[in-house]
Amino acid sequence: MLDFSTYLLYRAGTAVVSLVPLGALFASGEFLGLCAWVLLPGYRRLATQNLAIAFAREKTPAELRSLTRRHFQRLGANLLCSLKIGAMSLQEVAECVTLENAEVVHALLRAQQPVVVALSHLGSWELFAQVFPKYFNYIPLSTVYQPLGNRRIDEDVRRKRARAGVEMFDRREGFQAAIARLRVGGVIGILSDQHAGDHGLWTPFFGRLASTTPLPGLLAKRTGAAVISASIYTAGRGRWRMVFTERFDQEGDSVQAITAKVNEVIAEQIRQAPEDWFWVHNRWKTPKPNFLLARYKRGVFVPPSVLPNALQPFRILIRGTNWLGDSVISAPAVRAIKQGRPDAHITVATPEKLAAIWKLIPEVDEVIGLPARSVFAVGRLLKHRPRFHAAILFPNSLRTALEVWFAGIPRRVGYRGHHRSWFLNQIVPDLPRLGPIQHQVHHYLHIAQHLGASDVGQRKAAVVSAHGAAFPLKLGLCPGAEYGPAKRWLPERFAEAAIAVAAQKPARWHLFGTAADAAIGQQIAARIGENCVNRIGLTSLEDLIAELRDCRLLLTNDTGTMHLATLLGVPAIAVFGSTEHRLTGPLGPRNMVIRHHVECSPCFLRVCPIDFRCMKAVTTEEVTAAVLAAL
Repeated sequence: MLDFSTYLLYRAGTAVVSLVPLGALFASGEFLGLCAWVLLPGYRRLATQNLAIAFAREKTPAELRSLTRRHFQRLGANLLCSLKIGAMSLQEVAECVTLENAEVVHALLRAQQPVVVALSHLGSWELFAQVFPKYFNYIPLSTVYQPLGNRRIDEDVRRKRARAGVEMFDRREGFQAAIARLRVGGVIGILSDQHAGDHGLWTPFFGRLASTTPLPGLLAKRTGAAVISASIYTAGRGRWRMVFTERFDQEGDSVQAITAKVNEVIAEQIRQAPEDWFWVHNRWKTPKPNFLLARYKRGVFVPPSVLPNALQPFRILIRGTNWLGDSVISAPAVRAIKQGRPDAHITVATPEKLAAIWKLIPEVDEVIGLPARSVFAVGRLLKHRPRFHAAILFPNSLRTALEVWFAGIPRRVGYRGHHRSWFLNQIVPDLPRLGPIQHQVHHYLHIAQHLGASDVGQRKAAVVSAHGAAFPLKLGLCPGAEYGPAKRWLPERFAEAAIAVAAQKPARWHLFGTAADAAIGQQIAARIGENCVNRIGLTSLEDLIAELRDCRLLLTNDTGTMHLATLLGVPAIAVFGSTEHRLTGPLGPRNMVIRHHVECSPCFLRVCPIDFRCMKAVTTEEVTAAVLAAL
């Protein structure tokens, strides 16, 4: 019923405008367009954002706002005139349009060369079907079209487009008919400037990747047709210019190369009259869910003449975790996200105390250290950065969702988390719980996979090159654990193992940890003696990174420092007891976990309520042997 009512309004409006002179109708459309500019803030913002993508480097914000207003006026005028054009005779329509460079088309057709014409939504684009037959009626003319949502309006529009003999091919029915038409000669027009969705090729348009129909290139390669473009510019009230380009495809061009050239040509046409293009269309739409482009059927094509760093960046904010170990574990996911599209610009927002970790990851372009302030303050901080296109939340907390929501980031991605689904607009499904235990790294890699990244099966973290260790051997020892004493191997056994290693190798042990581990550090340092340097509680994260880099290996409990060592390429020998190494153990073949399964492990408790049997089961001798074997 709604479709029928809309159709009746459409027919009534068409009948009314057919009675108004074209010049007066153009002026009325300009006024209605101005009203739409005032009354439709959503479309006004969309047009302004699109214009900023295309011209931000060339025009000031004031010029962009003025251009947005003129665009609404021009669009209103051309759309209103299009309703009348369908009711005018073909001769009257032809008198409103002048042709430029039409001899290019005639020359190709005289040489019996089929022609694919890439069209765009410039000016009054409905004129294409009305004017082409007057000047090229000696060969078959056709176009590929996308049906409108309202069946009755679609039938009326198709009838008006086809009244001069233009054959219409429904895109939904495939392209065999279009290919057959070109093979016997003729011209086919294809609107090529719309977002092509999941079936398009991602290639630059005004310097930013956009999903683009490859159909002109596909038809040209299948049939040997020449590819040109035509545009319609508004030349006055009720007057237009139709301009043809030279042939721009070359022998040997791939489908991808032709598609990229179509975008370049259309962008240059738009530059000549930017107010004439259809800026209220979401040309650079962020697809859902796969805004990483690695797994798209047609993929990404950046012409060799365009350097990857010349692309407009797709700015992704990753809200990092609040823990050292989890930050390192999530590094492979960050790498997969970065590799998901060539224009990805990765910014990691993380607590200030962890900022140094992310500066080690080459795939991270920028790090924002978040102060310990309110969620509103963090939201304002992020909002005042250059505009982010998407935010990916590694933590499951409600607070992190509120941070990016207050920042106004349009795409907000994460697990459902703690009652925060209202503030996300792309929910990552939970990993299935069936089967064997999966390492925590897959919790983050699953996010990247959900977004369209490829090759996310890897488990190794990004390794930052470590310097060669000096002589005597510099060995690291981390005897604490922030989570609680249940994760700590016995301090006296750490000392005994260190002494046993130093007796067989020229080694010096460097103790690492936080101020909370000071008592343990003093106890161990006193027993080891001169072969020990106690740095517990004396290092910032930056200091720890610098000192750990020079270590030949790290002997540790299940700690964040253990994961930091793997990131730096330092082998880790980790003693596990109350936790599960298959879930949070160090990743990589050079690392070793020493653990004895007992009936109550893993308990994941902070304090052992019984006799600490899991840690007592680990002997000094086996830890010593593991260290010596690693050395």
